Amino acid sequence: MIIVLILFALIAGMALPTQFSINAQLRSLVGSPILASTISFIVGSIALLIMTFFNQGIKFNKNWVEAPWWIWTGGLLGAFYVVATIILIPRIGAASTVAFILTGQIIASVLIDHFGLLGVHIQPVNLYKFIGVSLIIFGVIFVQKH
Repeated sequence: MIIVLILFALIAGMALPTQFSINAQLRSLVGSPILASTISFIVGSIALLIMTFFNQGIKFNKNWVEAPWWIWTGGLLGAFYVVATIILIPRIGAASTVAFILTGQIIASVLIDHFGLLGVHIQPVNLYKFIGVSLIIFGVIFVQKH
């Protein structure tokens, strides 16, 4: 099962620079990173709504109202992420965009795990994680060298 999950993660990772590049072309077509992001989110939202209805439907729950405010900010962060990639791809390229985003992701992920932020189970930084993060950061530096 772990192999399937790893493959799923790799495919998801491969989808991101593809999405970034497609959205950058959409920006060229529509003339605005905000409009391109909006179109991208509308298309994605329609696809997700269709999948939700075929899978389980939507059953509203009173727990939704009682949830912490920050639990609803994922879409805002996603919108920021998509706009950022649309702006960055034409200026610094796909490899640099992904490299810097990967660096930000790994730093944030280690901090979230280490401190147990946002309800994530605590997984302290150890020597192996420190070495791994360092190697990723050095890899990003090497990707930037022409």
